[in-house]
Amino acid sequence: MPDGSEASVIRVLGSITEIDAAHWDGCAGPDDPFVSHAFLSALEGSGSANAGTGWRGQHLVIEGENGDIVAACPLYLKNHSYGEFVFDWGWADAYQRAGGQYYPKLLAAVPFTPATGRRLLVRPDMAPEQRRSLQAALLSAMMQLAERLGVSSVHINFLPEDEWHLAGDVGMLKRQDKQFHWLNDGYETFDDFLDALASRKRKNIAKERRQVESSGVTIRRLTGADITESHWDTFYGFYHNTSDRKWGEAYLSREFFSMLGERMADRVLLVMAEEDGRAVGGALNMIGNHTLFGRYWGCQEHFKFLHFEVCYYQAIEYAIECGLRRVEAGAQGEHKISRGYLPHPTYSAHWIANPGFRDAVANFLTHETSAVDDEIAALSGLTPFKRGS
Repeated sequence: MPDGSEASVIRVLGSITEIDAAHWDGCAGPDDPFVSHAFLSALEGSGSANAGTGWRGQHLVIEGENGDIVAACPLYLKNHSYGEFVFDWGWADAYQRAGGQYYPKLLAAVPFTPATGRRLLVRPDMAPEQRRSLQAALLSAMMQLAERLGVSSVHINFLPEDEWHLAGDVGMLKRQDKQFHWLNDGYETFDDFLDALASRKRKNIAKERRQVESSGVTIRRLTGADITESHWDTFYGFYHNTSDRKWGEAYLSREFFSMLGERMADRVLLVMAEEDGRAVGGALNMIGNHTLFGRYWGCQEHFKFLHFEVCYYQAIEYAIECGLRRVEAGAQGEHKISRGYLPHPTYSAHWIANPGFRDAVANFLTHETSAVDDEIAALSGLTPFKRGS
């Protein structure tokens, strides 16, 4: 172990397929579908996230004295900053204008996935002091690998707060941002949630839902074996349409969705909107043990308030029915506040090789963090819930 009690070996893997799924998942655990071997290998195997698209695997694993895997981390060598949702384009531009080479860089994250989750994966049977030691060893290995490769920096995106503090303890720069999450306050029905809202907000949501219902659109929730290749064909069209309008390029290949259905359909919630039996819109969610993660949305025809129904209200209803604690609806969107999704901090950590540039980024983060804190405080004051709830 890296705490000195026994020997250990740290290996760098060029592909997630170089490790047995059970060994990886023994560290990743069952809570977060995004760090599972099935999800990460679907990204690689479908050609969505591999060396050809600028996501070259450099995954870390730590072996105990018996050769068993005790810790792991999804890590990529990147030659761009697309698909990350923690924006460092300005850093890259400044570094390169000063004569440096920002890319390639190392990134510990789940590709294309702005969802908070563990990045320093440690087997759950480890004692707390062993867990911290292994996590610190993973952080140290990232920085040593960066030095060996001669890259500019190491970044860890959307890590939980405890890992964020540990990264700061070993010398990484700490950065904050925000997302909008819905929290389940013990609601038994959607009406219970509505009852917790101020009158005007409650009436607005009820009005939006009635508008969708009266438009002739029906909503279907699909998971597991109910999701067919035909559904994936349709949803991929929705996804591609949204990508064309918002980003200009679809990150995920059609094959990815088939692999997702083959490998983890029971962790997928596909919400489809239909008119006269024909799908007109849909949203893809991933199901965690405690959280429902909203990921992608798209439509072929415009129906007023359909986006809110399919992406937000259906997610809340599902979470209540299944006893989930939280809904994370992805990046951006202050319009989510009035629908019960409140601002919560998100975290990233950064190691910069060049001392001068590191100091400049640290100074920037001091001001940015203060601004983010002020923004979260201001937005929290816009809560749609009754005062005192």
